[in-house]
Amino acid sequence: MTEERYLRQLRLLGRKGQEKLRGATVLVAGLGGLGSPVTLYLSAAGIGKLFLVDEGRLELSNLNRQVLYSVNDVGKFKALVAAERVRSLNPDVEVEPYVMNVQDERFEELVRRADVVVDCLDNWAGRLTLDKLTWIYSKPLVHGGIAEFYGQVTTVLKGVTHCLKCVLGITSGHRGEPPQVLGPTPGVIGAIQAAEVIKLVAGIGEPLFNKLLIMDLKRGEFTTLEVRGNPECECW
Repeated sequence: MTEERYLRQLRLLGRKGQEKLRGATVLVAGLGGLGSPVTLYLSAAGIGKLFLVDEGRLELSNLNRQVLYSVNDVGKFKALVAAERVRSLNPDVEVEPYVMNVQDERFEELVRRADVVVDCLDNWAGRLTLDKLTWIYSKPLVHGGIAEFYGQVTTVLKGVTHCLKCVLGITSGHRGEPPQVLGPTPGVIGAIQAAEVIKLVAGIGEPLFNKLLIMDLKRGEFTTLEVRGNPECECW
């Protein structure tokens, strides 16, 4: 570990906390508007290993919010480009890119190997898969969702919270139309998700267990709600 690189956070996390980051494996599912800041901040913080999962190729219309990429990356697989950005940003981080979606039969093994899973997806079907697999393997799931000027973050973990499905009242995996999004919206929510991961791994602060943080950039408001889920939900 290059101490100078992490000097400004060592006093916050302590050497033990920084070593915990170095020893952690984090799975980032989705490398778009949310996955971009999550990947950048976790790489900069010194997470030891990142699994980066996305089946898509970059489109020009992605560039108002997907800050991992440049116009030269249009048409390329996001996972492969993102991995190169991580290697360039922080050679301390081991990165494994996967061009696939969360329904792929190989994805379950990645969840099993990860310490924390980050939901940066844009569809409920994929989120239900993440929710189920992280519940089965008792892995913390840091959820982020965005639309327009609005966003939300919560963290679920078997034995501590209810599952994401009942906390958010998800009744269907229907994707619907992609929402319109102001570029900074996923930037703020993704940064909060990255902070959640760092807190979970380093064992500091209070994760958003049984809480839903709601952001309204249009009015400049943040609200944190207590959420408990459905007591009748069997949680997978």
